[in-house]
Amino acid sequence: MATLAEDRTENPEELVREIALAGRAAQHVLAGMTSPEKERALHLAATALRADAEAILAANARDISAGEANGLSGAMLDRLRLDEARLEGIASGVDAVASLPDPVGEVIGTSEPPNGLKLSRVRVPIGLIGMIYESRPNVTADAAALCVRAGNAALLRGGSEAVHSNRAIHAAMVRGLAEGGVPEAAVQLMPTQDRAAVGAMLTAAGMIDMIVPRGGKGLVARVQADARVPVLAHLDGICHTYVHSAADPEMAERIALNAKLRRTGICGAMETLLIDATYPEAARLVASLADAGCELRGDGRICALDERVIPASANDWDTEYLDAVLSVACVDGLGAAMDHIARHSSHHTDAIVTDDETVAERFLASVDSAIVMHNASSQFADGGEFGLGAEIGIATGRLHARGPVALEGLTTYKWLVRGSGQARP
Repeated sequence: MATLAEDRTENPEELVREIALAGRAAQHVLAGMTSPEKERALHLAATALRADAEAILAANARDISAGEANGLSGAMLDRLRLDEARLEGIASGVDAVASLPDPVGEVIGTSEPPNGLKLSRVRVPIGLIGMIYESRPNVTADAAALCVRAGNAALLRGGSEAVHSNRAIHAAMVRGLAEGGVPEAAVQLMPTQDRAAVGAMLTAAGMIDMIVPRGGKGLVARVQADARVPVLAHLDGICHTYVHSAADPEMAERIALNAKLRRTGICGAMETLLIDATYPEAARLVASLADAGCELRGDGRICALDERVIPASANDWDTEYLDAVLSVACVDGLGAAMDHIARHSSHHTDAIVTDDETVAERFLASVDSAIVMHNASSQFADGGEFGLGAEIGIATGRLHARGPVALEGLTTYKWLVRGSGQARP
């Protein structure tokens, strides 16, 4: 099942049930493996990715060719494209996850109430994780590695635009993991691109323990609306950077250019720039973005700074462009900036640039987003950059996990109770 190259056409509900049962059985085996055993298996998976580099890149070239023919946007093609450096980054990410501390078995709290019971909370795997994603073939390896390290089985459903890349990466990963003793069914790739299979995953309560969607707004909105399985996700990446009046001009320019243009198609890319009305280098900052080829949509005060800025519509403040397009607003102080963020942010990542530590600390404490930054590009909103090895996604909700979700976010806990013969009166 793990290395099927052709779509299966049976009833989607029956297919998901079959795969989920196999995954749950494999997870029981995986949960019994030691930390060194899981670490070794993941290093072998990374080695297999490197060994299969030629085949993986050839499969990716097929996907890129099909994407160009089907009119995928430049941002989508960038997400899809692999080269030797990106593939090495994927393999290195698997190695990094393998070397991270194993969260399973970690004691996260102990207590001894008056009744004499000794209580502890211990991290355990969640179970079978369903991953539904688009475009990015690296997610196949990242999700597999993170799930395995945390003792979970994974059921992966990638988008049709990356089908050949996903299958090639999955085949390499499974071969390496199996060499290390991990059951093949611990990491399964949905063997069909039938959209009905997604619906079957979303309603597989009791079989799949958690769904993690990664992709466009349409995909995530559908998952959140239709799922009968717990969902860990973010809907939009409407990220703000606020340039305060006390910002260093060179730093502000460097951060703004990087936050918007380093990679425009990622969820941590800045989509709205807020410039304080008393910031003295506003015209310079706006011009630097326009000079770099960024389309700017601004309010009246921003339009007055540079003739290349076009008037923003009401929708622009709530748009995730994922392209070299940026909305820019002039705000009257910290309070106005935070009010704008509260109205329009998707609670993913919001940043302030300032040399005033008091203002920075107020921003960090008051802005209610999963990631809040000071004097740093929002493009750092990534599990790898946070030292997590990789991430399975960014969560912007309030329950269970928030921000980059990696090993800790893929565990839950159980209570262990040790007594000495107590009976409750």
